[in-house]
Amino acid sequence: MNLQAMRFGDLPEWATELSNSIRKAVILGDHVSESTDLAMSNGGTKPCLLPSNILWREPLFDQLIVNVYRPGEGICAHVDLMRFEDGIAVVSLESSCVMHFTQVERISDIVEAGERHPLIGKIPVLLTPGSLVLMSGEARYLWKHEINRKPGIQMWEGQELVQDRRISITLRKLCQVD
Repeated sequence: MNLQAMRFGDLPEWATELSNSIRKAVILGDHVSESTDLAMSNGGTKPCLLPSNILWREPLFDQLIVNVYRPGEGICAHVDLMRFEDGIAVVSLESSCVMHFTQVERISDIVEAGERHPLIGKIPVLLTPGSLVLMSGEARYLWKHEINRKPGIQMWEGQELVQDRRISITLRKLCQVD
């Protein structure tokens, strides 16, 4: 069983600084690979990892979860709850792991009548210590994410990953109640 701490509302200073650092990283965008499909959120001059309506909201995030995972622990496939707005950030620390993304089987559960596309298999993404995962739009609502950390060996491109303790910091924004 992993250890978990949550915070809602005003975030601790270190988490606010982390949010500000994420915003700066998104704006600078130096880490973006050429193959990444991104929105133009900064006036169309260069690709951006988050749409401008998310990037410039205040506060960027107001909900925090810190999870500590021991070897063999992970999280089952899920789409984050709809009580959170679009735009989720996850920072992975201390140990590498593989996060898998799979399309939501029943898209109609999330969006009203729309066009169905063929389902794609699991897409693995290697998270190394310090990795930042940003999910918005389709990635947020139409793809589940999971980390399967069964005891034993976890592989990435034929190489064994050492399974040590891993810390995950998830930042989200609660939907406003009218």
